[in-house]
Amino acid sequence: MARTRSAIIAGTGLIGGSVGLALRKAGWQVTGIEPDPLRAASAVAMGAVDCIGEPAPCDLAVVAAPPSVLAPVAQQLLDAGASIVTDVGSVKVPVCSAVNDPRFVGGHPMAGSEQDGLDGAHPGLFRNAVWVLTPTAMTDDSALADVREIVAQLGAQPIALSPERHDALVAVVSHVPHLTAAVLMRIAEGRSNEHRALMRLAAGGFRDMTRVAAGHPAIWPEICVENRAAITDVLDELLDELAEMRLIVSGGDRAELLARLEAARESRRSLSTGAPEPSRLTEVRIAIRDQKGELARITTLAADLDVNIYDLEIAHSAEGARGVVLTLVDSDAAEQFAQSLTDAGYRPSLNPLG
Repeated sequence: MARTRSAIIAGTGLIGGSVGLALRKAGWQVTGIEPDPLRAASAVAMGAVDCIGEPAPCDLAVVAAPPSVLAPVAQQLLDAGASIVTDVGSVKVPVCSAVNDPRFVGGHPMAGSEQDGLDGAHPGLFRNAVWVLTPTAMTDDSALADVREIVAQLGAQPIALSPERHDALVAVVSHVPHLTAAVLMRIAEGRSNEHRALMRLAAGGFRDMTRVAAGHPAIWPEICVENRAAITDVLDELLDELAEMRLIVSGGDRAELLARLEAARESRRSLSTGAPEPSRLTEVRIAIRDQKGELARITTLAADLDVNIYDLEIAHSAEGARGVVLTLVDSDAAEQFAQSLTDAGYRPSLNPLG
């Protein structure tokens, strides 16, 4: 009979509660760490955790605490004997810089809900969501592979990015869109004081664009302060683009306006919709030395090329000095990935599945 794996969830809000529900559904024994007595009782009552406890040895610890305390809580769990520790914070550079332990794997599930806290927790919250992992040169390959496997079992799509690239990208796709939605709602609210019917007349496009403004506001000041450099860079770009759009509209330049809208539509259509059929995948085999950071190097290299790794496995050699990383990528990107690996000193081989 297989041993029941143990997990500790530090913080039982929306994400922590959803992780706990999903792990328990998968057969894990889950202990929660929650300083709020009412939330702790609710987490046990709804089945997000089996019990409330303290830092202790476990197979996996997940830190779902506020950004400002992610690093000290992660370190506390490592010191208590957790085999692997990951976090779910929206900003990665601060925590990944502060926690220098090969057992730590930074993480960020790109999932959420308009409902606050445990009220929005659900075991299927991560289904088909991107879950970014941010390994560093210190990250143990086995720890990264284990977290990646667990994330995939929760229904998410794991990808690896460097902490720096993650923070720059989420400023574009998450943080600035949230701030933009808040600004649009502020404008609409101001106008609705003059025309009370405006909010009732809001079209689907406006509702879709501002939906994220309904999310839990209390977490955003910390996120924005933690990632303020990347956010301000993107806000500057947005202001420049809006200034250009203003000139186009005020000048009545129909052709340029149409060209920009068509380009935006094509970009929107090109967004990934999931993994391709197996016949369109290629297995890329990569021989590696058995040392820290090899897997992180390969996965971040793929991310830098915008190559999605749909599956990953590590096969260790009998001698223990070398191993092989097996990855599945889209066949259209396999040659580019292989060439980049070769340039980095690896000797990959390709095996198309179709």
